Amino acid sequence: MYPYPQSVNPAVRSHLDAQIAFLNELSQTMSRSLQQVFQLNMQIGQTLIEEASGTAQRMLTTERPDDALAAASSGAQPATDKLRAYKQQLAQLAATTQVDLAGVTEQHAQQASRTARALADEVARTTAEDTEKNLRQPEEPRQDARAAFKQDAQRGAEAAAGKPGDPSVPAGGPGNMKGPNAQDSKNVQAPGR
Repeated sequence: MYPYPQSVNPAVRSHLDAQIAFLNELSQTMSRSLQQVFQLNMQIGQTLIEEASGTAQRMLTTERPDDALAAASSGAQPATDKLRAYKQQLAQLAATTQVDLAGVTEQHAQQASRTARALADEVARTTAEDTEKNLRQPEEPRQDARAAFKQDAQRGAEAAAGKPGDPSVPAGGPGNMKGPNAQDSKNVQAPGR
């Protein structure tokens, strides 16, 4: 129906197509009804103008004022009948329009609810996948950090136990300060003295 970019989800596309079809048919029904109302208004207007001009012509051609009043009153009755018929036609047109709109709504309601349900399911599925991915993503660095801390703790425990051959522990144990770079605390002077 309408071209969509490739990135649009098929569930969104089908729901939008269903909504557009519904709105399109709804607007066609309303347009048809408004056209009928305008035609009805044009007919009643044209009829009333013709009868009013005929009545005015009869009133102008009379010689006595009583005849002019009789011509005016004789033109009022058909105009009232025409207005009554116009109101009935307008009411019938309104009822027909209401039935047509209800039919359009009923016809498209099932498909719109079906596509809305499919769209909601798709949104729920993608949300669950994204949530699971986001929860899993921070877990991996935490597991790596835990493993590194466990290895350091294990090395420290081995060093404290005094296992020889561990290159990370200096000779003499972890608390040995007597290495080649160690300074004797007696020889250290405070700066500035």
